[in-house]
Amino acid sequence: MVTEVIERVCDGLPLDRTGERSYVVTLPGTHKLKTNVNLIVGEHALRVEAFVIRQPDENREAVWAWLLRRNAKLHGVAFTIDTEGDVYLTGRLPLPAVTDETLDQILGATLSAADESFDTLLELGFSSAIRREWAWRLSRGESTENLRAFRHLAPESDHGQL
Repeated sequence: MVTEVIERVCDGLPLDRTGERSYVVTLPGTHKLKTNVNLIVGEHALRVEAFVIRQPDENREAVWAWLLRRNAKLHGVAFTIDTEGDVYLTGRLPLPAVTDETLDQILGATLSAADESFDTLLELGFSSAIRREWAWRLSRGESTENLRAFRHLAPESDHGQL
């Protein structure tokens, strides 16, 4: 049974049952600190869904083009957008194909795609907001530790202080 495979493969990870045949598993990342993956067992397929970023504030066309190019390199999942423009990873596995190995692979592909793409997507879609955040934090003496990936977006006069 697919639910047993999910529970076995996700053993040791934060896993919550969200319905009779649905779960959310939290996968730890490096760039995107955590990725919540919804696993929904349907009549014929297991659906995999993971939120990546909210709708970009700017450069939407560049973000969408980047996502389409990145989709060509993905296995088992693809970047999609919802009606609001929020970015997700989605995938489907026919129920007979759901084994410990295939579920582990699709979870790995989902985590890799979300985590490895996160900084690029943030920079493409939110660079103005990141620049404002740098300026605000520096002006207040706040920590900039979680902005380290975006050092190059810090105000020019403050690069030496980072």
